[in-house]
Amino acid sequence: MGMFHQVKVGQKIITPIDWEMNPDLSFGTFESWGGRERVRNNKECVYYFFIDNWGEEPKLCLMERAVKHARIMAVIKAPPDIVRRCVEGQGASSRFEKSYAINEQIRNWLIENVLDGGDPSLITPVEEQIDVEDMASTLPVRSGLRASDEITLLPSVPAIINDDQIEGIVKRWQFFDAELNPGGRFENVLGAGPDPQTVIDHRTSLMWQRGGLDIGSLRMIEKKISAVNDHGFAGFHDWRLPTLEEAMSLLEPEVNGKGVHLHPCFSREQPFIFVAARRKPGGLWFVDYKQGRCFWSSGTIPGGFGRLVRDFA
Repeated sequence: MGMFHQVKVGQKIITPIDWEMNPDLSFGTFESWGGRERVRNNKECVYYFFIDNWGEEPKLCLMERAVKHARIMAVIKAPPDIVRRCVEGQGASSRFEKSYAINEQIRNWLIENVLDGGDPSLITPVEEQIDVEDMASTLPVRSGLRASDEITLLPSVPAIINDDQIEGIVKRWQFFDAELNPGGRFENVLGAGPDPQTVIDHRTSLMWQRGGLDIGSLRMIEKKISAVNDHGFAGFHDWRLPTLEEAMSLLEPEVNGKGVHLHPCFSREQPFIFVAARRKPGGLWFVDYKQGRCFWSSGTIPGGFGRLVRDFA
């Protein structure tokens, strides 16, 4: 069975189908960028079939996956019994794991009935929804903290952080982390920045980009930071990567309407970001606003987004 099968969804011919890709592997490939070398640019798409078990009945879907988006292209009318058997074969799963890889039976059924000029009535295209991010969240204009608030100065110098130090860092500052400290919450005091593209956290005396830098290697991100400072983003020339602590201070326990653990004034387009921290003996630390955690990835072919910060005080 070769990889180069094709399927027609509406008027679009989709090929090849990646039989190795699945929902779990797509996270390492597209969201942490640490697992595989096959993704060479931000626009490259991979197509694969998977089982969506989030609703009342499981369904077979065709996914289009890229670095910056995941889109269900079509729902396939597969026999319900083989879809259910595939789900039953997954064993026990948590409430966070409801998207599954297909099994060999479903793969064979797709090749025999759907792909390469198969029955088009078995394919139901899913119309693409154009989603424009709402960045109009208003923030109060503040001159500083309330009398009852205290400034918390977080570490601002790049650091080497080992695995056994992470939990202590998270709990020391009471940061939220879905795995290490799900009950944590760092209370920010956010206010409007001097430019609409910025926000100030008066609790930490930091100014943040509401958006940030597109995905790339660390070397590429560092070049972009130099360009940002040469240009003077929002009138300032001292933007930098945040430390791990600074980046984690923005994590919110609840997922907002944009699907990330952030205040809605921040863009969702930087779901995981580089931070100014390395891991010993090797690797780079990231903060993942989509999953609500920090993680490390090897330094071989890492990629991430950037959300820059500067000292406000």
